[in-house]
Amino acid sequence: MTEPRPAFPHATILGYPRIGRRRELKRAVEAHWTGATDEPTLERVAAELRRTTRERLAALGLGRTDSSIPESFSYYDQVLDAAVTVGVLPERFSGLRAADGTIGLAAYFTAARGEGDSLPLEMTKWFDTNYHYLVPEIGPETVFSLSSDRLVRQVAEARADGFTVRPVVVGPVTLLALAKATDAAPAGFDPLSRLDDVLPVYVELLAALRDAGAEWVQLDEPALVSESLAVDGAALARAAERAYAVLGEAAHRPAVLVAAGYAQLDGRAWEVLAAAPIDAIAIDLTRGSAPARAAGLDGKTIVGGVVDGRNIWRGDLAGAWHKLEALESLGAGAVAAGTSTSLQHVPHDVADEPDLDSRLRSWLAFADQKVGQVTTLGLGLRSGRATIDDELAAATAALADRAAAPGVFDGAVRARAERLSASDRTRSSYDERAAAQEDSLDLPFLPTTTIGSFPQTDEIRRTRARHDRGELSTLEYEDLIRFEITAVIGLQEELGLDVLVHGEPERNDMVQYFAENLDGFAVTRNGWVQSYGSRATRPSILWGDVSRPSPITVDWSRFAQALTEKPVKGMLTGPVTILAWSFVRDDQPLGTTADQVALALRDEVADLETAGIRIIQVDEPALRELLPLKRGDQAAYLDWSVGSFRLATAGAATATQVHTHLCYSEFGEVIDAIRGLDADVTSIEAARSRMEIVADIAESGFDHGIGPGVYDIHSPRVPSVSEITSLIERAIAEIPERRVWINPDCGLKTRGYRETVTSLANIIEATRLVRERTRISV
Repeated sequence: MTEPRPAFPHATILGYPRIGRRRELKRAVEAHWTGATDEPTLERVAAELRRTTRERLAALGLGRTDSSIPESFSYYDQVLDAAVTVGVLPERFSGLRAADGTIGLAAYFTAARGEGDSLPLEMTKWFDTNYHYLVPEIGPETVFSLSSDRLVRQVAEARADGFTVRPVVVGPVTLLALAKATDAAPAGFDPLSRLDDVLPVYVELLAALRDAGAEWVQLDEPALVSESLAVDGAALARAAERAYAVLGEAAHRPAVLVAAGYAQLDGRAWEVLAAAPIDAIAIDLTRGSAPARAAGLDGKTIVGGVVDGRNIWRGDLAGAWHKLEALESLGAGAVAAGTSTSLQHVPHDVADEPDLDSRLRSWLAFADQKVGQVTTLGLGLRSGRATIDDELAAATAALADRAAAPGVFDGAVRARAERLSASDRTRSSYDERAAAQEDSLDLPFLPTTTIGSFPQTDEIRRTRARHDRGELSTLEYEDLIRFEITAVIGLQEELGLDVLVHGEPERNDMVQYFAENLDGFAVTRNGWVQSYGSRATRPSILWGDVSRPSPITVDWSRFAQALTEKPVKGMLTGPVTILAWSFVRDDQPLGTTADQVALALRDEVADLETAGIRIIQVDEPALRELLPLKRGDQAAYLDWSVGSFRLATAGAATATQVHTHLCYSEFGEVIDAIRGLDADVTSIEAARSRMEIVADIAESGFDHGIGPGVYDIHSPRVPSVSEITSLIERAIAEIPERRVWINPDCGLKTRGYRETVTSLANIIEATRLVRERTRISV
């Protein structure tokens, strides 16, 4: 670059929560989707949210004009943002482009959500987090062009408000590595092969950002740390070498920070970035250590990600300081303090949680507190450690207080875990169970069911809120919930489903509901974290040893079963998912914590059986999510994760049918682990990917019951009978028919009743048609 490189700030974050402290963006986006507001109104709300965020970050200590504040806003997803910016829009949505070829907000949302017969982009997990990204579709025919100036306009907007921000974009290597081939692409096509075609568009984008006032730009390249992608590490390193040679030598660009968080950046990828003509590298030092010294670091800034962007503990600030000191041995031009990842994975502010115990609050750091930690460390780097000794000591004292607090360690819980043996994780053989369950349940060919939840209407939410506020007595509240369960059971009977669910109207969230009823957990009031698009969850805080004081789901399941002769599934959330979708204590191995949760669930399974429940579903949608990004860590994870599920379920009787559910993951990578769970029936996401998973299932020899989803519940589309029929026929073409179940991809909580009823009716009709055709064919 011809311009002199501006200095990088001593402290920064790699991103900030974008949905708003009170989910303002969610409400604005969903109001726009329903037609209640127009696009200009949505744009005004979003601009005000960005303005509020910048002012908040400046008040917390980040600089207004030094590029320490990232511009990481997104209406839906950062991968979709990058794809649309460089012109990646599936052919089925090409008619939504403007006359000049640009891609506007309406087309952006349509690609995310689908429309009519046009399926949305696939969705899957962002590395090993609970955040879901949209999968770009790229083929030989894809034409790359700068098709959106939204990020450029946001930089100019900040400039007009007196801020010099650092725009954040998913880098070219990660964008292509996370993409899938288009339907028109030839077999074996690799989107990464299009790298040289997309790089000129990134060069053009960098120039536009520079003209808008950006002095630094952040290109996120977490693909470079992962060993779990379809593209091997050597190919990713070669791609990074090519990409950053081109981008680094661009004549007119901002200074470039390449961020590679979520795991250790090491090996060839680290050497490539060290030598590349870029200006700064951000590395994760919470899930990795300082890499080896490498050539080319002189003059570069290393941003040490010493503040955890993915958990909410205050942590060891003195230890973080020592990690920053260790970076100086690498010989870089400068060291800066940063977060390990974007803070999009944590809630906004501990101060928004007045219901939490004050002692627990003193152990926590949400996004705003993490900004404070980063700025504290930055002050130390700028002015010397003595200037921050008090803050380091206070964090150390909080750690000691947490370790000594009652409930963190429970002798009875630990003694029970120590008595476990291999037999506690083992059931009778699958063949024996299958025979007993066939006699007990007498289900038809291609049995139909749903995953668990039914639509959570505004009335249900108001009922729970009124009970929480004391406006409804417990008796009144329970009567209303029973009324809803009765209606849901009646609806399923009317539709003709074979295995029913009670609909879960009493549950605010599939993890929080259990956290509220288990010792060792706390829940938040405003701890919202984006899951995907406009959807957010409130992860619970698992702070101590876990046990179950009393039954949790039994009464509701018993009530629902009494309403019908058909089997009603008991619905539990599995131990791995409870951990994955909570903020979990970091002072002991995850496997230890998982076994404690599993023992609590084991007790619940036993009580459900006593209540007459013959099918029990223990959901594990997060099984693939937590798979470590480094291959060397994966075997140990799969061992304890599978073991904890089996501990929760192995006490079930032979005739009790155990189901599990997994969604939005690359199942082929963990098919052996899924088999290891030894569930009698496993339901999985498959509709949005058009049953791609069935090939992996067939090839693996998986021989238990399987329910590949036929209805994508993350889109408002209603699948037609013919569409569902084709999905069922594809499934039974590769999987023995007698093992196949018919179900939606996931629970129906986020959908409305009108679309749900129509979709389920279409599932029933499609199943009837396939049953009839199959009966005739044999």
